[in-house]
This record gives sequence, C-alpha cells and structure tokens, in this order.
Amino acid sequence: MSDSPLPHHHTDHKNSLFLRPALSSVKEFGVVAELFSQLSDPTRLRIFWMLCHCEECVINIAALLDMSSPAVSHHLRSLRQTGLIVGRREGREVFYRASDSEVSHLLHHMIEQTMSITCPEEAELLTDCRADQAALIHEVHEYLVTHLDEKITIDELSRRFHMNATTLKSVFKSVYGDSLASHVKEHRMELASELLSGTGLSIAEVAARVGYDSQSKFSAAFKSQYGVLPKEYRRLHSNYDQKPGVSQSDFKQNFGVLTTRS
Repeated sequence: MSDSPLPHHHTDHKNSLFLRPALSSVKEFGVVAELFSQLSDPTRLRIFWMLCHCEECVINIAALLDMSSPAVSHHLRSLRQTGLIVGRREGREVFYRASDSEVSHLLHHMIEQTMSITCPEEAELLTDCRADQAALIHEVHEYLVTHLDEKITIDELSRRFHMNATTLKSVFKSVYGDSLASHVKEHRMELASELLSGTGLSIAEVAARVGYDSQSKFSAAFKSQYGVLPKEYRRLHSNYDQKPGVSQSDFKQNFGVLTTRS
C-alpha cells in the first residue's frame, strides 16, 4: 500500500510520495501534539517562559503570577511530564527550571519570536531572577580555569551553581564577551602554550593537563589557535632545556622562563 500511486495523478507529486513514510509515524506526531497541547494554556506557557530565565520554587512562582500554590503545582506537574522543565530538591524545597533540551530551547525561542519580545537575558529584565548573576558567573569562571584538566558540562555547572543552563551561557557571554566553550578553550590553549614552552612534558601529557584525552584532537585545536602544531610550537618557543642532567628548576634559576602568550 505504501508503494501504491496516488489516486489523482498531477504533474509532479514526487514530494508527496516522499513524505508518505513520515506521515505514517502516527505515534511520533502524537507526542508532538501532546507537547503543544501542554502549551495551549496561557498560564502554563507563562510559567514555562519564566523558568527559561530563572530557577524558582512554587511559592515564588505563585506570587509572581498572583496564583495559588496548588494551581501552580498542577501546571508544573504537566510541564515536568513532557520534559520541558526539571526540578531540584534542596531540603524541603523544590526549585524548578526549564530543561536544557533542544525542544525547550526551540520553544523558548518560538515564544519570544511569536510575541515579538526581547529575551530578558538580553534586555536585563526579570531583575529578581538575575540578582547577583554576574558575581555568580565570576565564580563559575574561577571554577573552570582551576579545573582545565577536567571535562565539565553545562549541566554540571548548572547543578553546581544553581543556575538555569540557558541563563548561565547567556550571562557568561555578557560578562566575558565570548561563549563559555570558546572562552575555556582559549584558557586551555594559553596554558598549553606555557607548558610546551616552559616544561619538558610530552605532548600527550600537555593534552591531558588541558582537558584533552586525545592527543590528535588537542593538536588540531592547538593548531587552529596558534597556526602550528604543538611540536613545532615547542621547537620555536621552548625555553626549557630538555638535555639530560638539566632540571626545569635549574633552568628557571639560571635563565628564567619566558611565557609566550599569543
């Protein structure tokens, strides 16, 4: 039946026939329909949008929307069932935020584009939710630069610093002028250049020190930053005599170590 021609023959219906297999995915379309049905309620939509920008408890959400806590809890349960929001328990309190999922990000963007409103993270709105965020981002930065040898995900940072992942990335960029991933990579490459020029560590050891478990990936990232491979960079900039009998401490004492920054 799936290969049978359409009842009416038109000039070109190849695209229609191409779509036929996808149209048979009734269950998948049902999931999408359920997702949109959850957002057909204006109050639920407001709660979801708010939680895209901050993490809050039931009582505060109820106060912001001038609703009762039981009514808010009802909407939160529905949103959690679809995976659009997640909860975090702290003692007897539960804090809610939008999930860091592709669907949540798309819906967040769609809401603001449809309503022609500017995201609060760009317009500095929702000041209650954004209190002390800049200071918190500085803590995030300090944590990252002291753990350059570790692979730390946005979700891990979000849980550790109790900040919505989307908000964390946005505020980080506003504070440091660059994306979190790009900023961390720059710090890693800077440290790598120092290790290559000032120590006798192997390329693999340098890669591990700056958070790469693959020497080839590290070399590619380093070359994209400095234009040369780590081995060539060391040959051009090394201030560390690797000959037997000359320790790094002896070298520093006698000649000093010049840190190369690009």
